[in-house]
Amino acid sequence: MKKVLNLFPMALMSLLVCIVGIFHLPTALAQEYPNRVVKIIVPFAPGGPSDIIARLLSQKLSENLGKSFIVENKPGGSANIGIAQVAKSPADGYTLLLVSSSFVINPSLFGNPGFDVFKDFAPIGMPVSSPNILVAHPSFPAKNMKELIALVKSNPGKFDYASPGNGTGPHLSAELLVLRANIDMKHIPYNGGGPALQAVLANQVPLGLSALPPAMSQISGGKLVALALTSKSRISTLPNVPTIAESGFPDFEGDTQQFVAAPVGTPKAIIDLLNSEMSKIVSSPEMKEKLTSMGYLISTPTPDQTSQIIKTEVDKWSKVIKSANIKPD
Repeated sequence: MKKVLNLFPMALMSLLVCIVGIFHLPTALAQEYPNRVVKIIVPFAPGGPSDIIARLLSQKLSENLGKSFIVENKPGGSANIGIAQVAKSPADGYTLLLVSSSFVINPSLFGNPGFDVFKDFAPIGMPVSSPNILVAHPSFPAKNMKELIALVKSNPGKFDYASPGNGTGPHLSAELLVLRANIDMKHIPYNGGGPALQAVLANQVPLGLSALPPAMSQISGGKLVALALTSKSRISTLPNVPTIAESGFPDFEGDTQQFVAAPVGTPKAIIDLLNSEMSKIVSSPEMKEKLTSMGYLISTPTPDQTSQIIKTEVDKWSKVIKSANIKPD
């Protein structure tokens, strides 16, 4: 009996050591992070605004953290396929999601998108956002919003417009314009901003609604005509392009945000590290100038602030989807 009693303190001490070790495990893992390749899943085809910012961030994260961050494009299902893949991934920080406003739109657009934006993800940040822009092929007869509305009204159902996909921010912005202007245009969805713009460049579709970054170089080169921005006010990089709001549709506003998130349960220390690194990257003078010239707006919210932005945006787009009776294709 005495021998057993003597063993009790040793067993208790071992148990305490194990408990302490369990509680310190996330911190230890975070201190070692990253020790292998990190995947950034973009649920769209290459060439769109999410893909562009993912590749810029992955390059700098690789340089700053000493391990490769690689981008994998997983288009399809209006972004639901790629988002759901990340939701089901291990919560270890090695599979991340970089996604546009589809992240906050799809929960209201689809009855079951395959993920729960609040229960399945730990928000990391929203490093950038960008206005959406209405563009046309140079051969399109209308060169401004007034001419566009008049042309479409006199030819109902004749003109189509391309978007990065059903339920994306540009799509909802276009549908809002259709409602507000009382015009008839058919939506042609593509798997990402890149393919949508290519369709307009090839004049397969005369009009397109896109986030600004992938369209910027084509506008500057005269290959696309910029008709109007969805932002609240004009932007310095395109000072002569009016907003839809000032073109006869007051209070019209809609930006495309770029969210970064990890599977829920990812250690907080990893979340905070990634948020801090991304904020440093987009705030550096060199990157800030580059992103601004491409049409991005810099943003550095904390993970908690990003969570609040997501909640606000989900509520906002839910109301738009219901009032416009927008259904998935």
